[in-house]
Amino acid sequence: MSTLASKSPTSVVNVETDETHLTVFLKDGRLISVPLEWYPRLYYGTVKERKNWRPFGFENRAIAWDSLDEHISVEGLLDGRPSSESPKSIQRWLLSRGQKHENELTV
Repeated sequence: MSTLASKSPTSVVNVETDETHLTVFLKDGRLISVPLEWYPRLYYGTVKERKNWRPFGFENRAIAWDSLDEHISVEGLLDGRPSSESPKSIQRWLLSRGQKHENELTV
């Protein structure tokens, strides 16, 4: 007998960040932890901004940080896909916030 895993991601129930990681808790009991630097807008955001997230999208299968203009899907996290935003775009975003791009991210 074979068991087929669901191809559709599950809903987000909680999100936590620290200085180095983004951790997403899913409704099915899994948690996903990825390097925070995968998502430069989160990496450069304040602790307060990173805590201000909301479930987003169909059946809450994504996360939105409105103040950072960042949206991350559960599917992307499960696939191990970091942000595809260009360094030039991040630089413009940081300048619009009055922040300097002090260190180069490795992603």
